[in-house]
Amino acid sequence: MAELKSILLAEDNPQDAELVMEALTDHKLANRVTVVKDGVEAMEYLRCQGKYATRKPGNPAVAVLDIKMPRMDGIEVLRAIRSDPALKLVPVVMLTSSREEQDLIRSYELGSNAYVVKPVRFADFIAAVKQLGIFWAMLNELPPG
Repeated sequence: MAELKSILLAEDNPQDAELVMEALTDHKLANRVTVVKDGVEAMEYLRCQGKYATRKPGNPAVAVLDIKMPRMDGIEVLRAIRSDPALKLVPVVMLTSSREEQDLIRSYELGSNAYVVKPVRFADFIAAVKQLGIFWAMLNELPPG
């Protein structure tokens, strides 16, 4: 069986991050999920900088970004990913509580692959994360590199 690809989760809410990790672990959908607390840390991870300078190079199967984060928000991270030749093909999913139309439109204008509003009910949240994990970590074909 092929090794499952990693997922980068940028989420500043510890409870939401824990729920995502729990859902993915319970369903054995990813062998590695790296959780970062803000957009600056997400970019350091992707660029192998800062505390991630020694990590094995390579892009994740998907970057899952919350929009409302400190220091650098998800929209800014998406913009940075799409403007970086080494990262521009990384699939990006916005997983957010924002139902603001401007966030949705801006995410797609900047090249988001998907925009998922976090469900309020626990069971719906877990189901949504499971579906994200199945598609992006197991089914989606990534370009070489």
